[in-house]
Amino acid sequence: MDAFKCKLGEYPISNRDHVAVSITNMGQKKLMVEAVSKVTLDIPCARCLETVKSDIEIEISKDIDMSESGAESREESGEKSYVEGYNLNVDELVYDEILLNLPMKVLCKPNCKGICNRCGMNLNYGECGCDRESLDPRMSVIRDIFNNFKEV
Repeated sequence: MDAFKCKLGEYPISNRDHVAVSITNMGQKKLMVEAVSKVTLDIPCARCLETVKSDIEIEISKDIDMSESGAESREESGEKSYVEGYNLNVDELVYDEILLNLPMKVLCKPNCKGICNRCGMNLNYGECGCDRESLDPRMSVIRDIFNNFKEV
């Protein structure tokens, strides 16, 4: 994969390690698949949209039942099958693990100021001078009461 694509967007992969996979035969047509890797995604900051490099550690440990009844029960339960014939779909395993470990919110720094809602300037680099006070016209009566209260 050159980019991680999901419903939230498409995030370029800037660095990826090889996936080290270990498959153990547990007997009775059951396999234990274990894998370890690391991926770095370029995710935009939730406030200012600057690119943030986010490291995602991948540690996979899956039990796979190769029996026919197991495949039928997986389809009924909605569980994905990572084995097609005698092939293991490692890309699907890694994709699912990245999706599970994808951060909910990424910030470039904890005190990120975001962007101006008027002009779009990144406020981390300085003030833009826009009047960012958005006034709701439905609240004008209450605002007038507070303004009159200040004059008294």
